[in-house]
Amino acid sequence: MRTLQERLSKYDAPQKAMKEGIYPYFREIESDQDTVVKIRGKDVLMFGSNSYLGLTNHPAIKEAAKKAVDKYGTGCAGSRFLNGTLDIHIELEKRLASFVGKEEALCYSTGFQVNLGVVSVLTGRSDYILLDELDHASIIEGSRLSFSKVLKYDHNNMASLESKLRHCSPGTLKLIVTDGIFSMEGDIVDLPGLVNVAEKYDATVMLDDAHSIGVIGRNGAGTADHFGLTDKVDLIMGTFSKSLASLGGFIASDSYTINYLRHNSRSLIFSASMTPASAASVLAALDIMENEPERIGRLWEMTRYALKLFKQAGFDTGKSETPIIPLFIRDNIKALLLTKALLADGVFVNPVVSPAVPKEDCLIRYSLMATHTREQVDISVEKISKAAKELGIIG
Repeated sequence: MRTLQERLSKYDAPQKAMKEGIYPYFREIESDQDTVVKIRGKDVLMFGSNSYLGLTNHPAIKEAAKKAVDKYGTGCAGSRFLNGTLDIHIELEKRLASFVGKEEALCYSTGFQVNLGVVSVLTGRSDYILLDELDHASIIEGSRLSFSKVLKYDHNNMASLESKLRHCSPGTLKLIVTDGIFSMEGDIVDLPGLVNVAEKYDATVMLDDAHSIGVIGRNGAGTADHFGLTDKVDLIMGTFSKSLASLGGFIASDSYTINYLRHNSRSLIFSASMTPASAASVLAALDIMENEPERIGRLWEMTRYALKLFKQAGFDTGKSETPIIPLFIRDNIKALLLTKALLADGVFVNPVVSPAVPKEDCLIRYSLMATHTREQVDISVEKISKAAKELGIIG
């Protein structure tokens, strides 16, 4: 056995979990991403999806994707920088810039690539990147590719952020990067407080709105719009794989910043373009979001209802105030056992265990779609509560 394989062969945590029957990942879904999915031929209630508006199987979006394939083919065969820019990409970028209230936008093949390619190139060796300790992994990876000094502050704690900024050298660039809605905890960034601190120290603000687009703000325009602070946020990032029912991502900002990124962001320049079908799907999803605001209203109706039921059942839902509802288990094995029991009982949820989070913060991530019904929420909460009681998680 060669050296690399010998070293990697010692990594057997997944195999141990499989042997114990509690491995919860790569579960095969045999249907579309709806409120009910097929797993091994069985109907399962889906409460582990990021399709917050329930648009992944919308007829208008599927039709837009088909028409794009007919017109442009299945791929672009190159990067945006060279031969892979289509007129539909430019149309989408203009639409997105207007949607979030910025001068220009730039589309990438995935949301992960946005954060990788933006966070890594905006600041230099003598500059600073400041991250919320619970920022998404893509932000952290982007900061690792930068030559800047990286400082983490306590989650959503503006006093902690200010203490970090206070020790930054004067005259340097200071880039604060934060999630808008935090993807596991479901809480919303204290953007008013963050903006006040940023202005005090002349820092630049970048928002990751992956889980905010389609959820908060007018017509789902995101966190900055939600707080009325769009002009105080310098960069707004979003993904297409959640509310926008497609694949890809974007960054929106002023024209100077976008011009720089267009010619220096390596994950844009050296990656193939997002497919024509993906771009067309996002355009169709934006149409639906803007023309059917009742979808967001329905999403929030289900969110308030589910949160009430979980709290009544005795679950710790942390500080969540969004369609992402964490059910804190605080025990890795119990979280995995609960996930297994629920799938067997027809409910799909996602376990979040260490090392992804500290062991004492492990949780079940329960997420809602606008297309869920009260009956489906009732059934899921009843089954989750029953299994949690059997495992001694709630009383």
